[in-house]
Amino acid sequence: MTARAADPLLRLTGVTKDYGTRVVTHVLRGIDLAVAPGEFLALTGASGSGKSTLLNLIGLLDRPTGGRIEFQGADVSTLDETATTALRGRSIGFVFQFHYLLPAFSAAENVMLPSIAVRGRRDREMVERAVALLADVGLAARASFRATDLSGGEQQRVALARALMTRPPLVLADEPTGNLDSQSGAQVFQLLRTFNARHGTAFIVVTHDDRLADQCDRIVHLVDGRVHHTIRPT
Repeated sequence: MTARAADPLLRLTGVTKDYGTRVVTHVLRGIDLAVAPGEFLALTGASGSGKSTLLNLIGLLDRPTGGRIEFQGADVSTLDETATTALRGRSIGFVFQFHYLLPAFSAAENVMLPSIAVRGRRDREMVERAVALLADVGLAARASFRATDLSGGEQQRVALARALMTRPPLVLADEPTGNLDSQSGAQVFQLLRTFNARHGTAFIVVTHDDRLADQCDRIVHLVDGRVHHTIRPT
């Protein structure tokens, strides 16, 4: 089932997440959330409010205890592990606080990894797209550099290019600027917004930085595993 243009890209209904059996910890307590195609959303809240857990569920890295998650109109809870992995690989990009690049690989090789995982091989089209994405993030001259030869800001820009390699409709970014200085962080955030505007890619960005959150289309604030409030910055 495919979603119509007016339908949400992502919809969560009554989503809960518990950990433990004898002693149960309730991390998410009934999350209702809809994300539109092309939306740029900030997810905020204190440490322990459930932001990273929620991002893991949206990214299909974990399954909810209860509730329903729909992606492009389909209930992802009905998918088996093989189908879940395939959907995640082709439809969701990830950018983390720490870039997780492979140090022995070049920048271009790191960018190609999601496509190699999906297709099972490397081809010319893949190389050309990786180089083009590196050019988009200002690193055309660094394509052949190993990850260890890049600065922290450059490595995070490679990670952003990698997240966009399969042209996913959704990118999840967990504190993508949290490990960078203010100038590099601002550059990376601006690149997120540029790709959002240029390609209509939806972004969900976890951040503690109110200045960055205020530049998003919408802010969803969590408190104790619940959506406390939602605002649209002016």
